[in-house]
Amino acid sequence: MNSIRLSSSTPSSSSYFSSNPLIKIPKLQSLFFTSQTVNFSLLKTTSKLFSCRSAITSSPLVDTSDIASSKFDRLISEFQLLTDPIDRLKHLLSYGAKLEPFDEEIQTAKNRVMGCTTQVWVDAKLDEEGRVRFRAYSDSEISRGFCGCLIWVLDGSFPEDVMNLKTEDLVLLNFGGIIGVNSRANTWFNVLISMQKKTKALVAEKEGIVVGEPFPSLIISHDGVSAKGSFAETQARYLFPDESQVNDLVKHLKEKNIGIVAHFYMDPQVQGVLTAAQKQWPHIHISDSLVMADRAVKMAEAGCQFIAVLGVDFMSENVRAILDQAGYNQVGVYRMSDERIGCSLADAAATTEYMKYLEIGSLSPPSLHVIYINTSLETKAHAHELVPTITCTSSNVVQTILQAFAQIPDLTVYYGPDSYMGANIAELFQQMTIMSDEEISAIHPQHNKDSIKSLLPRLHYFQDGTCIVHDLFGHEVVEKINEMYCDAFLTAHFEVPGEMFSLAMEAKRRGMGVVGSTQNILDFIKQKLQEALDRNTDDHLQFVLGTESGMITSIVATVNSMLVSVKTLPNRADINVEIVFPVSVDSVTNTKESSCGSSNSTGIEDSSNLTVLPGVTSGEGCSIHGGCASCPYMKMNSLSALLKVCENLPNDRHVLSAYEAGRFSSQTVNGRSVADVGCEPILHMRHFQANRQLPEKLVRQVCRSSL
Repeated sequence: MNSIRLSSSTPSSSSYFSSNPLIKIPKLQSLFFTSQTVNFSLLKTTSKLFSCRSAITSSPLVDTSDIASSKFDRLISEFQLLTDPIDRLKHLLSYGAKLEPFDEEIQTAKNRVMGCTTQVWVDAKLDEEGRVRFRAYSDSEISRGFCGCLIWVLDGSFPEDVMNLKTEDLVLLNFGGIIGVNSRANTWFNVLISMQKKTKALVAEKEGIVVGEPFPSLIISHDGVSAKGSFAETQARYLFPDESQVNDLVKHLKEKNIGIVAHFYMDPQVQGVLTAAQKQWPHIHISDSLVMADRAVKMAEAGCQFIAVLGVDFMSENVRAILDQAGYNQVGVYRMSDERIGCSLADAAATTEYMKYLEIGSLSPPSLHVIYINTSLETKAHAHELVPTITCTSSNVVQTILQAFAQIPDLTVYYGPDSYMGANIAELFQQMTIMSDEEISAIHPQHNKDSIKSLLPRLHYFQDGTCIVHDLFGHEVVEKINEMYCDAFLTAHFEVPGEMFSLAMEAKRRGMGVVGSTQNILDFIKQKLQEALDRNTDDHLQFVLGTESGMITSIVATVNSMLVSVKTLPNRADINVEIVFPVSVDSVTNTKESSCGSSNSTGIEDSSNLTVLPGVTSGEGCSIHGGCASCPYMKMNSLSALLKVCENLPNDRHVLSAYEAGRFSSQTVNGRSVADVGCEPILHMRHFQANRQLPEKLVRQVCRSSL
């Protein structure tokens, strides 16, 4: 078994699915809290062979031409025969020395390979015989060595031979232990994928095949924001709100001491106003659902008399309950609609089917219910009385479950209500069973291969709960990402379906992706941009946004702030960030009527001229019915409702009775307060986050249930 020693640095507990800049080797283990070694046998994925990237599979090199196959076999033999790491490094550098420098006109952003820690360029063309002729170069000697090896094997090959080389084949070249090579390891994979994407494009061009329309996107640069496609153009329009609206809102907030907590998925028009207002009023916060209640408490501590919650109803419920728990009963909490604001995921848990699912758990103690934070307080309360319950987030769910199995022998875990997340968790644990005990211990010190195998049959997840937005990142969206964006950075929420999850996990293993919460996604984009700023070389960073499109406001604000911070520096590089919105193929059509472009002077229709068709429910995500990933429930939080609440506080509160987040006066079947019991699973999670242990109270509840 070949392995590469990595940094022993341990990232923070909040970064379970975020990218660790110290870990550059593609590997399942790098998804967890600690990483030590890379087992090359783990560079596999259950996903199929994708069309424009080389999938990581366990199959050997097959179906290549005699020339390419023999060259690769020879390359493997050369490096495996060299037992001294220094000799292997010298041999690698000798291949790089054979490369001719790129002409400056070829050193363009179009030819840059994304995801490499150094500058790497790849160019390709078809010769008269239909063979692919490659050129590659890098400003790093080691990266040139990787490029030189790939050029030696693939230059002059037929397209099908280029596409048949697998990224897993590259690990057979025995670079484990070479000082200085570890941080360049992803160059292998990303250069090969770039070569294959260019090959596929050349073949399509030669055969007159239309590859397909691009997804809409926003490009953020030092000079501002530009949009491709009408959907993106609409998003961009709200990034620059009317100044009078902003000033009017800020006036009310200051005069009446109103704090605002809003979710990342909020309507872009509302988020644009809130983001601008943040510059004048500090008590405005936009985040994922977990942090919203925490920030509301901080605002109450700072003197805010009212909290406006822009989200779905379970979020305002949580804010109300957590404020009460913190002793701020007098602080008013207001929703931003006079109608119920639902959530498909929370609604899935508030059903008789979900309670029947938990009743099974109550009959097989000791059992623990791990419930996603995105559920109602009432659901948490009723669930907790059936099966002892702890809440979780997409960032801490895996560690919560592993710790629970470690603390309580013979435990059975019931996770819910998100079916996709449950399936993804089970898949992660299944992959862990092929890791070594040392590697598993680095993830969680109280687990090994046997314990992971034993917990799998005792892990259950609800089969009928989905987020309607993330559910829409299905097969057709994945196919188009494979077709056109296989070399881009890929972000995906942990709630996405399995095919999108596998694709993002594969990108993660190459250092090109992140799977996790909304905050993890934002942190990943920040990290990759910071790396580019530190390099200070011209670059174009392209990210596929695998979650709700409402994230774009916070992303643009963050990216713009980072770019502005270096705008006045001398010799500043030209760096821009493109955020791609995945849209169903059937949701996009070319039209000369679109405001974002028309046919050009050559008579060829502009490919950026895209219109997004409306869905069955306006704004309801990447389905064959139309639209982009956008939650219709979140969009019920309107700017007019926010202003109405602010205008009528504090004297005309009677007008706002439908907007007020009331306290639960009901009781559970055991006669306890729903608010008190519903908060307990959240407090259990708070304890776990602070101490990395399940609280003794919860352990006693679980063990008592088995008596």
